[in-house]
Parts: sequence; C-alpha cells; structure tokens
Amino acid sequence: MGPLSNMLKVRKNDLPLLYTVYFSFFTSGMMSTLIGSLLPYMKSEYELSYVLGGAVLSAHQIGNFTALILAGFLPYLLGRKKSTLVLSSGIIIGFTMMTLTGNPLTLIISFVLTGVGRGTRSNITNVLISEITENKTAGLNLLHGSFAIGAFLAPLVALLTTSIRGVHWRLAANLLIVLELFVLLAIGRSTISNTPTRREKGTRPDFLTDSSYWINTGILFFYLCTEASVIGWLVTYFRDTGRLSASLSLTTSTALWVFILIGRIFCAFLSTRMNKNILLVILGSLQLLFFLLMIGTRSIVLTYISLFGFGLAMSGTYPTTLSTMDPRYNASTIVTGTTIATASVGAITMPIIVGSVAEKAGIGSGLATISITIVTMLVLMVVKLLRERPATEG
Repeated sequence: MGPLSNMLKVRKNDLPLLYTVYFSFFTSGMMSTLIGSLLPYMKSEYELSYVLGGAVLSAHQIGNFTALILAGFLPYLLGRKKSTLVLSSGIIIGFTMMTLTGNPLTLIISFVLTGVGRGTRSNITNVLISEITENKTAGLNLLHGSFAIGAFLAPLVALLTTSIRGVHWRLAANLLIVLELFVLLAIGRSTISNTPTRREKGTRPDFLTDSSYWINTGILFFYLCTEASVIGWLVTYFRDTGRLSASLSLTTSTALWVFILIGRIFCAFLSTRMNKNILLVILGSLQLLFFLLMIGTRSIVLTYISLFGFGLAMSGTYPTTLSTMDPRYNASTIVTGTTIATASVGAITMPIIVGSVAEKAGIGSGLATISITIVTMLVLMVVKLLRERPATEG
C-alpha cells in the first residue's frame, strides 16, 4: 500500500478504480478551462456576440444540469458503467461538433452535449470517491485537485496551439477528444457496476425538508455562479479590455488553476486539523477580497497576485462543503445528483447574465456582477458556521 492509499484509506482492490476516477476528472478539468480558453477564438472566427457567447456557456451548464439529474436515476435502469459511458460520450461528440461549424444552433447543442458529459463525471466520481475512501474529505479534495491539474494544463495547450505557427485552436480540441476516448476505455475496463442497481433506502425526498441541506446547496449554488462565470469569461475579459495581450490573457486561466490546485491540496491537509465551517468562511472572505482586487487594479503584477489569491480562496469551497453534508447524502447518487443539479442552476444563469450586461455596458461591468454572488455565498457560510458550530467543533 502506497502513501496515497494509506492517506485515503483505500482497499488495495479499489486502487485501479481510484486512479481511473482521478484520470476521468482530470480530463473533465481540461475540458472546463479549454472551453473558456478557446471561446475568444471561436467568438472571433464564428463572429459571436457577447450574448451568444454567454448563451453557449450557459448551454454547457444546462447540459451539466440535465446530466446530473439523469446520472442520479439512470444507474437504476442501465447500471453505473453503461449510464456513465453513454452520457460521457457527449464530451467527444460536442467538441467534434464545435470544431466543424459556427452555426449558432449547432454550437449551442454541442455545448449542451459537453455539459452532459461533464455533469455525468461530476456525479459518478464524487459518489465513487465517497464509497471507496474512508478519508472522504481528503479523497474529495484530491479528486478536485486532479480536476485542477487538468484545468491548469488546458490553457497552456491552447496557448501552444494558438501562438506557434498560427492560430490552430482546433488542435487543442482534438487532443481533448483523444484523451476522452482513453477515459471511456478505462471506464469500460473498470470495476464500476455494469448491472442496474436497486433503489436506495433512506433517500426519499426527506432531505428536501432539511434546512442544513439547503444551506449547503445554496453555498454550492452561488459558488458555481462564480466559478462558471469566472472560468468562462476570464480570458475574454482580459483580452477584450486590453489589460493583457492575447497570449498573456490565456495564462490568466493557468495562473488561477495553479493556485486552485495548491489550495485543494492544502485544504485536504487543513480539513483534518480545523473546523471545516471556519475554513469555509475564511475561503469565502478571501474570494471576495481578491476578486475585488482583480477587477479593480490596472497593474499586471497585482492582477496576477489577485488571480493567485482568488484561486487559492476558491480551491476548497466545493469539496469542503460537500464533505460537511450528512454522510447518507454523500453516499446517495440521488441526493448528490439533486444537490449538484440544483447548484448548477447558478452556473447556468450567471454566465449569460454576465454576457448580457457586457453587451450593454462592457465586459468589465459584466464581470463585476459576480461580486454579488460571492457576497451572498459568504453570508450563507456565516449562517452555516453559526448553526452548526456545536456539532462540528474538533
């Protein structure tokens, strides 16, 4: 047993599945930032407006939302493996379509399909890690750390394919398609159940009357508002405002995800040593501080410092919030799917709101609207801390 398996307390037989899950989420991370990195080039080549740019980002999240609902129930009909393979193929189909045509309807459909694949992966990987690891908080933080590694690398791939010997953004998309084919092969050979499972007991809609469930879901809702909008619009924001060159604008996404990766590893360490609700309030406060600095400064140095700080602050919010939920909820595909699907409504609506404001008042004003979602998330974190402090200390 290696250090990773010892830290996560994973059985030896489950190690191949653990690596498959992490690789799968790694490629999902690549896809998430590659969309934002390639959007300026699609926007230019296909002559997309800010509104249509926001619409395709929201379409991605609509697909994500749809898949999270399907992934919560389809395993009972097809089995986990078959349902995961079928829905995950949306990433390959969607990226292939978006490289072939700039037709608005086709683009929207292609982004929906990529969201279907992403949502499926998000649901099944979070559930599997909760099942096969005893140290769930560390397991979830490292899972989202693997996502962050992929998200960090994708803009560098986009930079290489758009700055050396011309703009060839389709090469980056094709590389992702190849990696996704390997993911499907790995899932197909894994030990994920291939037979329909029985409906879970104890997962009736009782959780819908649990106020703590809705506070946690609300935190995730406003966090995803922020994450989807920042990741989707960040490169376009710096490029269109002229604050950074086209090549430097692509590095902003990498800079953000470097510190999201570092932060998730650090939060996995901190989660066993301090009150997780206090950790969430600290992370939320830092998000607000560094986001305001990022949109308020004209200094390139301060821009990158704010990106680093914002990425570090974003890092542990999602996995730490999930880990503080009732263990019965984390082990249920129905509850996990409902939670992430509900939270994903924020990721659906916010990118197009940013795009709509940008179309009328400029991309600077559009991005500034994200501060509202960060403030609301922070308020819910404080409420969660005050409500749950007696039960979570130590």
